[in-house]
Formats: sequence, structure tokens, C-alpha cells
Amino acid sequence: MTDTDPLVPVLAGLVVDVLRFLDSCEDDEVDPDAAVKMMEGVSWVLNRLPPDQRDRFLATLAGLAAAEQEPGRREFLEAFPFAGGLVADPEERGRAEA
Repeated sequence: MTDTDPLVPVLAGLVVDVLRFLDSCEDDEVDPDAAVKMMEGVSWVLNRLPPDQRDRFLATLAGLAAAEQEPGRREFLEAFPFAGGLVADPEERGRAEA
């Protein structure tokens, strides 16, 4: 896939949407332990991406967030890199530098 491949943002958006679904499910919809296990597994895989691919994924997420009209999905897209451990939390980084 190339940077202009239209499949890249579609797949990145699907990954985030599945995790958003799991994050927002009630306990009677999806077993909480199974949801957490799946979310941790996806984060583990994404964190193992080579730096250039991780940067490409993060850039794709930023583009999706910038174009998103629905506030809840936009907020989740913006928070995803931090929540998934792909980048350092800016607040933690600020405390560590102080």
C-alpha cells in the first residue's frame, strides 16, 4: 500500500471504530475482560510497528480526526494515539520535563 492508497485511512478508521465500540460497550453487550484483552492486543500490535509505519498510522489518524464532523468520534481519534501508548501523553511529558 502506498501513502495515497485509499485503503489506508479506511482500515485505520475501522481499527479505531472497533476499539471505540469495545470501549463504550455495556457489560451485557461485550464481556469486559474480552474487550480489554482485545484493546490491549491491538495496542500491542500497533506499538510493534516500525517507526515509519507508526508515524504513517498516526498521520492517518490525525487526518481522520481533522476531517471528522462527529465530535465524539473526533475526540476518540485525537485521544487514540495517547490511549494506545503510541505517543507519550503530553501532560506526562510536561511533568517529566519539569
